[in-house]
Amino acid sequence: MAITYTIAELAREFDITARAIRFYEDQGLLSPTREGQGGRNRVYTPRDRTRLKLTLRGKRLGLTLSEIKSIIDMYETPKDTVAQINRFLGVLAHQKQTLEQQRADIEMSLAEIAVHEEECKRLLDEADLPAERDAA
Repeated sequence: MAITYTIAELAREFDITARAIRFYEDQGLLSPTREGQGGRNRVYTPRDRTRLKLTLRGKRLGLTLSEIKSIIDMYETPKDTVAQINRFLGVLAHQKQTLEQQRADIEMSLAEIAVHEEECKRLLDEADLPAERDAA
């Protein structure tokens, strides 16, 4: 008998909700078969498990679901491995550029915050001096 998984088993294994798995199914990333009365029970294959694992890995890399689906689908029909690898490298380069820009933006924001903090501290120090003189 072939190995299969329930939605609860996959949710537990990958520490995500069943709702998230159903969402990935709605997005076309997973395609379980249906069993039971009225097809209520989803049955996931090792292929679905691998696709879920790759989806979660892609999300950790910051890829969109459409990018993830595109990459995963490419490997479903291995025709030209070089083209597939080049496509994946392109996606990774784009994501790296996006993250580097975000890092630069964050560093600039942190520098601005530091300037404002120092200005506020200076103003507080100046405000404390007259109050101390008045108290004396």
